[in-house]
Amino acid sequence: MKHINIDSFRDVINAEKSNSTIDFINVCTPVEYNEKHISGVRNVPLDEIEKHISEFNSKKTIYVHCRSGNRSKKAIEILEALGVVAEMVNVEGGLMAWEQAKFDTTSLSRKLPLMRQVFLCAGILIITAHLLAYVVDTRFAFLSLLVGIGLTISGLTGWCGMALLLSKMPWNK
Repeated sequence: MKHINIDSFRDVINAEKSNSTIDFINVCTPVEYNEKHISGVRNVPLDEIEKHISEFNSKKTIYVHCRSGNRSKKAIEILEALGVVAEMVNVEGGLMAWEQAKFDTTSLSRKLPLMRQVFLCAGILIITAHLLAYVVDTRFAFLSLLVGIGLTISGLTGWCGMALLLSKMPWNK
């Protein structure tokens, strides 16, 4: 697996956007993609990547990115394991690095961003757990502990179960 930095990735997109042997994919969820993405990069969600194998087999090079770089590495590992022979290039830092470099993004959505939905739900769950622990039963305090563990795992790995769950909700379709 090769790696490319954001500056070089932008140069490749600009130079090769009409080259049909090169593919630029974002493996974020459709909700994340609609919130913000790089123009010229198409969405192939990580959990649907196997459905697109025939498309990838006709490519010479595939540039893969996600929000931070974790899911894109996993996507490349999956594609390599499935026998895709194209050269795979992971975009280091993903969309977060792209934004940090102050490069333009495109949005298809006017909804509350997914991560703000996560923060809102986590906050409501913690407040509710504390109130229920105080009023009903102290065992409700474990709910806030579970939310804290989930947020910690998300921070360490870049994978957020609550974001995945919220992305499947009807208001995010």
